[in-house]
Amino acid sequence: MDRRWRSFRPNAKTIEKQDGTKEDLTLALDKKRRIDTAFEIYLGLYQAITGPEERQKIYREFSPGFFDLIVIDECHRGSAADDSAWREILDHFSGATQIGLTATPKETAYVSNTDYFGPPVFTYSLKQGISDGFLAPYKVIKVHIDRDVEGYRPELGQLDRAGNEVEDRIYNARDFDRNIVLDDRTLLTAKKVTEFLKESGDRFQKTIVFCVDEEHAARMRQALVNENADLVAENQRYVMRITGSDKEGQDQLGNFIDPESRYPVLVTTSRLLSTGVDAQTCRLIVLDRAVGSMTEFKQIVGRGTRVHEDTKKFYFTLIDFRGATDHFADPDFDGEPVQIYEPGEDDPIAPPDDSDDIDDNDQSSYGADDAEETIIDQPALHVLPGDRAQKIYVDGVGARIVAERVEYLDENGKLVTESLRDFTKAALKKHYASLDEFLRRWKAAERKQAIIEELEAEGLALEVVADELGKNLDPFDLICHVAFDRKPLTRRERADNVKKRDVFSKYGGQARAVLDALLAKYADEGVLNLDDANILRIPPLSTLGTPFELIKAFGDRHGFERAVHELQSSLYQEVI
Repeated sequence: MDRRWRSFRPNAKTIEKQDGTKEDLTLALDKKRRIDTAFEIYLGLYQAITGPEERQKIYREFSPGFFDLIVIDECHRGSAADDSAWREILDHFSGATQIGLTATPKETAYVSNTDYFGPPVFTYSLKQGISDGFLAPYKVIKVHIDRDVEGYRPELGQLDRAGNEVEDRIYNARDFDRNIVLDDRTLLTAKKVTEFLKESGDRFQKTIVFCVDEEHAARMRQALVNENADLVAENQRYVMRITGSDKEGQDQLGNFIDPESRYPVLVTTSRLLSTGVDAQTCRLIVLDRAVGSMTEFKQIVGRGTRVHEDTKKFYFTLIDFRGATDHFADPDFDGEPVQIYEPGEDDPIAPPDDSDDIDDNDQSSYGADDAEETIIDQPALHVLPGDRAQKIYVDGVGARIVAERVEYLDENGKLVTESLRDFTKAALKKHYASLDEFLRRWKAAERKQAIIEELEAEGLALEVVADELGKNLDPFDLICHVAFDRKPLTRRERADNVKKRDVFSKYGGQARAVLDALLAKYADEGVLNLDDANILRIPPLSTLGTPFELIKAFGDRHGFERAVHELQSSLYQEVI
């Protein structure tokens, strides 16, 4: 065993002794109650080194001055609360330098990171990460459902699914899926999410749908299964629920966050995926529950902010059905944490039960609260949600979308109030001061796609603007038109101009057939990386011969690439 470090895990069954044999961990602790202090670095979880019983407080086997440095990750959780079970560990080693790390500092009326750890010594904000290209920017689609906006009051004598009369009162967004279930609302939400994926042209975008609780997540999963029956028939893992009590779903968590794994694609959850999950390829986050805690909201947004260059993921989308994204308008969303809590002798040590400051992922005792446990690999700590009041299920009420708007945020996280086109124009002119400058850059780039990827990396997804102007525009024309008011040509018009000039007559029959097919593919799909030999494996080019045969028609690989570059130059000849 490496003598430099040691790991403590609460679900470990055995420990390895120096002679190579293994011993039951519980017996070892009960019999010897001794810790090997010969290591230099120790890794552990709070739950592994303390507990309500004296024999579980194994951290006391270390002298208070044993450690020189202690690093506390996710320090906004139990570490931040004065009355947490974990604070006794930090107090025991108070002589050590203690560094708290967190992406979501917690400063509420009841809990304060600053009170214990002091002011931040270094911060790296979301907007700075986006500006630097390390984090993905986002757009927000706010969807308003009539029942959420207007509320729901049952008709006289309205019966629920069980045949009981529904209490006569006005039910609002806070009630839906928590106290009362309008199944038509769930079906509408699933339909809207599916429509978005279909319209995007990519139904395999990794997607997380946050629901009110586990039961709501199960219903949402079934609704998404029904809406996507064709892809579920190909693989039932296309839609899955990943929650605390769903072992089948939890077993697929690793596949969901693995960029190399195609399935699962759509996952429904309550809180299990809101923190501690590195979903690099997650492109869509759906919020169908309220998020009262700013800390949790930041964690949820963090599921989408990973940039993944290999899959061209440079931004992500939030679809909000519950108004949770109003947090973006809060000045504190991406500002410096401000200390609110100032401890006093008569202050309550815990927030009231109905406080929005409660962090459902927090653990301030030795076990878990009634939220889904977020430490995925620690099943010994998992506690299922407690019994809740029975929900009321009402069928046939109906639901419809009454309003929908798309909001874009700039590099500072501020809402773009100008039109998307004006915003894109201003952003493009920061890159290219004049049309001539852009034309020089475009002409010099052997890979035209590299220019598009460069813009996408900074949050300028041109396909979103293309949706407004027409998808048949080349990115070249889109930039010239939006930024410099040049009249655009469609891709097909550009392809037809190349054919009229008959610039490929010098090539043999098979080579001309390849160039014609490439030109047709450009006109239909807007493909810019035409010199990528892999394109020869895709219909209709694959029907013309093998990649080797098709490249041979140009003499060799260099001849093929030279011809394709000539084709690309000819596409933009009348401008450049």
